[in-house]
Amino acid sequence: MSNPIQQRRDGRVAAVQFLYSWELNRPEDLANALALFFPEMEQPRDYYGFGEELMHGTIEHVSEIDSHIRALAQNWDFERIAKIDLTIMRVAIFEMLYRKDIPPVVSINEAINLSKEFSNMDAKRFINGILDRLKDQIGRDARKKQDE
Repeated sequence: MSNPIQQRRDGRVAAVQFLYSWELNRPEDLANALALFFPEMEQPRDYYGFGEELMHGTIEHVSEIDSHIRALAQNWDFERIAKIDLTIMRVAIFEMLYRKDIPPVVSINEAINLSKEFSNMDAKRFINGILDRLKDQIGRDARKKQDE
């Protein structure tokens, strides 16, 4: 039996990896792109179910998510944001806005951890700043699931 926290973490890692490649070269056929992506992963596709939900949700809402980033990235040109940092923020913002079962502080902490793994040392401050501003705007307790 796998650890559910580790499985969610692995799902987030897979989501960031897929969405980063999606950002660099957006495929016409998402289902085919996912079918090619998952066999390269360590675990079977169903293990990454949470990650796949993040992938689909982030892509579905990318325009709205990006508008939040543009508004929150004060004095920063959106086009100059590193693609990996953009990807990490997109996943976290999708969680914060659409996954009421995840406390926003969990999404922020996971994003910071992902930035430590995939980006440079300065990224965590930038990502934390953007996500913290959003946390203050979403109108829910940042430490609780929505249904609590």
